[in-house]
Amino acid sequence: MEEEKTRDKEQNYEENAPETKPEENKDALSGESNDPSTVASPIEIDHIGASSSESSGSSRSSSPLCASVSPKSDGEVFTMGPRYKLICEGDIQVCYLNHTRTVISKILSSKFLRRWESHRLYLNDSCISSKTPTGSLETIPYTALQEVYVVSRWDAGHKFCIRLVVADGSLLLQASNAYTRDQWYHSIIWKKNIFKYQNLLKTSTRPEVILKELKNLVELAITTPLRDECVFHVPIEIVSKLLVEDELCWNVKSWSVDMISILAPLLENYPPSPEMCRFFSKHCINHPRSSLVSDALTPIIHRILKHNVDFGKSLLTRKLAQDYIQALYSHNDGKEVIRKFVASAHGQNCGCPHPRVLPNLVSVCLAAIFSTYEVQNILQRRNEDICDDEKPCRIECFLHVFLSISEYEDWRPGLAQLLQPIPFPDEALADEEFIRYLMPVIRRIGLDVQCDVHQTILGIREGKEGWFDVCCPSSMACVDEGKLWGDLLDRLLKCCCKRKRFIGQLINKRLGACLLLALRDHSAAQTALCLALEWNLLIEADQRLTVVTTLQSTQSGNQVYSALCQRQLHLQELQQKGGPRNLTLPSRSTDSDVIRLLSCGAFGNLECLSLAFTHVTSACAEHIIKLPALRYLNLWATQFGDAGLIVLSEHLPKLQVLNLCETPVSDKGIAALGAMTNLRKLNLNSTKLSAQTFEN
Repeated sequence: MEEEKTRDKEQNYEENAPETKPEENKDALSGESNDPSTVASPIEIDHIGASSSESSGSSRSSSPLCASVSPKSDGEVFTMGPRYKLICEGDIQVCYLNHTRTVISKILSSKFLRRWESHRLYLNDSCISSKTPTGSLETIPYTALQEVYVVSRWDAGHKFCIRLVVADGSLLLQASNAYTRDQWYHSIIWKKNIFKYQNLLKTSTRPEVILKELKNLVELAITTPLRDECVFHVPIEIVSKLLVEDELCWNVKSWSVDMISILAPLLENYPPSPEMCRFFSKHCINHPRSSLVSDALTPIIHRILKHNVDFGKSLLTRKLAQDYIQALYSHNDGKEVIRKFVASAHGQNCGCPHPRVLPNLVSVCLAAIFSTYEVQNILQRRNEDICDDEKPCRIECFLHVFLSISEYEDWRPGLAQLLQPIPFPDEALADEEFIRYLMPVIRRIGLDVQCDVHQTILGIREGKEGWFDVCCPSSMACVDEGKLWGDLLDRLLKCCCKRKRFIGQLINKRLGACLLLALRDHSAAQTALCLALEWNLLIEADQRLTVVTTLQSTQSGNQVYSALCQRQLHLQELQQKGGPRNLTLPSRSTDSDVIRLLSCGAFGNLECLSLAFTHVTSACAEHIIKLPALRYLNLWATQFGDAGLIVLSEHLPKLQVLNLCETPVSDKGIAALGAMTNLRKLNLNSTKLSAQTFEN
């Protein structure tokens, strides 16, 4: 009832009320009325919740106090208008009015003997006090306040007042302006109500009474125009104590459902406490198919994923997110429910606007997977019986979250980077079921068209294995006879890894896997073996014979090897001694012109090639590297980029002069020039190099 009275006060408050006739307020001004309720009554009163202003019959314009409270269609309440910070102390003018019927009190309360004092007022948890409790102001407990309302104007010289009605009188507080007055008013109302609810909830033992008071408390926190951290923190702290003191009571489904429904609006803008997280987790575990899991807890989980920075400081919050996801997966259509949850966390736009959602979601799932295998290891060390019935379901649940994440193109690069170090325990990689669940995620990453994404299946650094090695047919973790590995190899060779360095590492580490897939007519493996032969990466003669035999054992392999032999014959012809030493192509020459020129005749003596001011691109690099005696290469004002520069660096170690002026090369391409040990002159004017790289 007190909350309803407070809202009525706010709605009936009038900022600019018309002046009352002097004849009607003569007694009020003089303070000589026999009615105690009219002693020292103000000229203009906005009595919030009282009917005195209505009984006077004067018409007033309805002006909100500072916040208008409007009901929503679904029964919720929201506030509009100015916002205030909670005041705990401040300087204010104070005047005390005595309402007793004695003649002396009437004289002291008259207009001419009223005294205003300056006080440093404190709004404590249980009372209002002054720094100097002298004069008219003593400590006032909140329980002694009968009414609190705003007074637009008391006297001609006293505006912006608040009236606190106590048993034998009233206290006037005067602020410097309307905003400060309203700030004091809402702060007093907040402190008074919080003190009341704290006492009620401490003494109440019946769950229905506690729930009713909690509902009123949450509504107060939501509707108040105060915007301060404690406005949400204090109710959450009160609820947390209740959950700890009577934990068994709130584990009952009926009471827990009502409790969650009441708390859900409060937690839309504030994180749950550890006690609340433990309570919500128990509800998810005990009642996973409850409608509240998907309705009331989803906004709370969304806020955790959007705003959490470090789960290491809030382990119970991470545990809540894990139990929530498992509860969703326990539905009959668990995979579809998980997919919809990930879609809601991502948002409807093509890009997720919240950068913390992806790493937090991945962190929750990784921690759950580690926990599952860690519990298994602990039970094994204790020689206890292990129940594996729920383990595959838990693993599949969180890996399905990864699969749902990989559906979004904007999340795929981030997911690929987070999974590149293979952040799973060794027991998981040895688990066939785990690998089968994870393979669709690796496939989406490895077959993505973006280089930055599919390159993450390689090791994060040299000597470190990546998912490409895990899926290899010779690996113990391979469960599909190398089908996924072959598809990954095909994507790498067709995009960015058709390089001498990559093929060399592949042959050194995975020659057996390439031979196996080549025997099974896999085109990517056959291409890799041919490149190894073409670039003389097979040192031992036995290896070369094995590769040739393998390629000739299948029809497709034999065709690839025959094409290689034709290229080798042409290469021998091209590299024969003879031909010009210097060659300059005319401007506007293209890649096809360069290819056509180098396809006929011998260029074994060509040392200087100038392609300046032509239209050649990186595509002609594969033909330029066939010139064995090349020492000078001029690419001024061409479209020769990073990809072609990487190819040159691998196949032309004897190059001495390179002109890249006005080309689109960047830091990535320049970094590959370290392999050119004989390079003496390098022109990088008007390129896309960063200032730091250029200085180095």
